Amino acid sequence: MKLKKHTTALGLLATLAMTQAMADTTDITMYYPIAVGGPLTQVVDNMVGDFEAANPDINVTAIYAGNYDDTRVKALAAINAGEPVQTSVMFSIDMLELQRRGVIRPFDDFVKTDEDKQWLQSFYPALMQNGQLEGQTYGIPFQRSTIVMFYNKDAFREAGLDPEKAPETWEEMAKVAGKLVKKNDQGDTERWGLMVPSTGYPYWMFGAFAKQQGEALMNQAGTEVNFNSPKMVEALQYWRDLGTKYEVMPTGTIEWGTLRQEFLEQNTAMMWHTTGNLSAVMQQASFDVGVAQLPASIEPGSPTGGGNFYLMNSGSDAEQEAAYRLVKFMTSPDRSAQWSIATGYVGNSEAAYATDELQEYAKQVPQALVARDQLNVATAELATFEAGRVRRVLDDAIQATLTGQASAEESLNSAQSQAERLLRRASRG
Repeated sequence: MKLKKHTTALGLLATLAMTQAMADTTDITMYYPIAVGGPLTQVVDNMVGDFEAANPDINVTAIYAGNYDDTRVKALAAINAGEPVQTSVMFSIDMLELQRRGVIRPFDDFVKTDEDKQWLQSFYPALMQNGQLEGQTYGIPFQRSTIVMFYNKDAFREAGLDPEKAPETWEEMAKVAGKLVKKNDQGDTERWGLMVPSTGYPYWMFGAFAKQQGEALMNQAGTEVNFNSPKMVEALQYWRDLGTKYEVMPTGTIEWGTLRQEFLEQNTAMMWHTTGNLSAVMQQASFDVGVAQLPASIEPGSPTGGGNFYLMNSGSDAEQEAAYRLVKFMTSPDRSAQWSIATGYVGNSEAAYATDELQEYAKQVPQALVARDQLNVATAELATFEAGRVRRVLDDAIQATLTGQASAEESLNSAQSQAERLLRRASRG
């Protein structure tokens, strides 16, 4: 009888201890822009699991919400419905709108120690251009990228080209692409020299052409755009000429979502695409893959792209503090290196590339360093107020030109005037 009472007492103590532990646990929700299932989900799940193991007082629920737009819509809808969402990875270019709507908090509110300050200052400056506003940091780079040129080295060899030398100028790119076009006996094109995607994110590709012309698509404050300057018109005309004049690329639009497969199936010898495709391309290609920085017109360069971690203005102080700890963990050098190796996205800091893991990986896959090196000539991605509408206006102009519905000048003049009207309304809002 005494033993039974003793056992019951121990059980009660264990229950009380468990109840106390549960009471001391903070639950947070993270929205993330990938679809449910698949290898990327597993990578994020493993990283979150490692965080929870190192921080047993925090439970993280990761919600995989689809693409960037889906993630933003779903995260904000949850907040509006009264459901706490403490952190999310969303488009880096959403920062202006998110900050204006008051749904995100600056990381500066949580930076207290020297170690915190060192972390906040550790990221590549090019990646922070779409994360800082008025001296405060609202976005921390994680799933970030630049546009790079993937090319088929075997096709280069077949065409008598140096497989270690990708084209470095627009003129060279058109010439090299011409040599890479392959036709059958009936004159049908079996392999194009180059493909640049013009659905999905046309504005992003155009941002690369613009940077290579020495131009910026917008001012830093996101209140003005520069779509129709003479050099911008030249850039869009060159893009169209790759199909119509040089005949090295299909005319019309080229699908973002299927272009990687087109490259892997050797339907094109070169493609412009996100470095986020690197790991998949390297694993799946049946040929020797080269990766190079984008070519120059006046200068080289690419816009950055991808997603930032944000701290949402949602939940209790303890929950927001827990979310801050999660973001610090996920963006630490070791985790950034792990993410870069698994995906091809660019590491977010010099410290990430100094890790043993990423240094060893770079020895085996030197292509992984191209996007990092291109950060030296990178620029901010198109980010304005009324961001979605402004991007859509520019996307429509690009596609109208590429499909022959309007000239480059007509399309960009229209885009400029429409964007200016949108931004005037935004400034009054």
